Amino acid sequence: MSRLSSAAQPTVLAAPALLLMAVACGLCAGGNYYNQALLHSIALYFGVDDAAAGLSVTVAQVAYAVGLLLITPLGDKLERRRMAVVLMLLAAVGHALVGWSESFAVFMAGTLMAGLFSVAAQVLLPMAAALAAPGHAGRNVGLVLSGLLVGILLSRSVAGGLSAVGDWRLVYQVTAVTMVLMAMGMRSILPTSRHPQPLPYVHVLRSMGHLLRTQPALRLRTTASALAFASVSVMFATMALVLSAQPLQLSDAQIGLVGLAGVTGALIAQMAGRLADQGRGNALLRWGALTLLLSWLPLWWGQANVWWFVAGVLAMDLGLQAVNVTNQSSIANLLPDARSRMNAVYMTGYFAGASAGSALGVWAWNAAGWLGACSIGAVLAALAALSVWRGVRWSQRQGLTQAAPAA
Repeated sequence: MSRLSSAAQPTVLAAPALLLMAVACGLCAGGNYYNQALLHSIALYFGVDDAAAGLSVTVAQVAYAVGLLLITPLGDKLERRRMAVVLMLLAAVGHALVGWSESFAVFMAGTLMAGLFSVAAQVLLPMAAALAAPGHAGRNVGLVLSGLLVGILLSRSVAGGLSAVGDWRLVYQVTAVTMVLMAMGMRSILPTSRHPQPLPYVHVLRSMGHLLRTQPALRLRTTASALAFASVSVMFATMALVLSAQPLQLSDAQIGLVGLAGVTGALIAQMAGRLADQGRGNALLRWGALTLLLSWLPLWWGQANVWWFVAGVLAMDLGLQAVNVTNQSSIANLLPDARSRMNAVYMTGYFAGASAGSALGVWAWNAAGWLGACSIGAVLAALAALSVWRGVRWSQRQGLTQAAPAA
């Protein structure tokens, strides 16, 4: 009886549990981005060209998108804490394969496995919303998502630093061990969380298509965020290539330090969550889209001056997080009974955009160098801005329509 009662009325997450979830999300998501600061070293180690090494960025993001589509919806069927723990352990196996790989094939297999199961982060996000106090879902999502963002942004610096201490594989070895320890900590600290009416897996997958067809807000917000992340992924897929080339010729550690500029973007996460709770997210969406678009100008100048590049990374991350966190906080509140599925649809689109952006970035780099990458990135940012404006106008019209009967 006590278990049934606790499932019907879940406890509100305490601050230490939220902090643990934020760290776990950062560790899971960040592991998919180590290779972006290590592409040159990976290519040299395995004796492949930059394009082949760059393919690992796309593989990690495609695997993550597949996991989002096929694994995270199970959060509306299975017990979420246990599910997150198992996924983290499987991701640790993937990182171990990469960290102790001696062939490019094993390296790519480990990259795929780590990316597929690191979707544990996206099990924890809807769990944070489900176990929030009334009116604080956006705050919880913002806090946990800020950990995810810090993990992504610090990942390049951590990868570069550990590469300088040992070699490029050390960061994967350390992550594999840390993930196992983190999974054990989550198992002992986090409360259980289960959907009040678990759904069959086939129904869960089928209902995702139904949600996409019947929820225009989900479609609009997913499209805008996917385009925004595609633009950012163009930069991150080619950052190590331009910074390691003439005239800058930065090392792995220095390239990782450049990525630190984006950590301040995580500060937007909590603010965006609070603004979403207050119904003031539209202004932040517009600001984020414009900032993302303008960031490509200092990035273009940054091919010859690292400080311009740092400024561009800072502006780009601020813009992306303003768009993503506002949209994801809104998605979490649309249909509380379908949080995991709504989040799965949104994040699948989000990381599909990232995969496309990474592939386009590498293609543009091979075709026209940094000019090609900046051109593709700016076009994607412009499309994201148009999509944001369209979504905001739709949202405002819906607000006016809903207010009319009450008047």
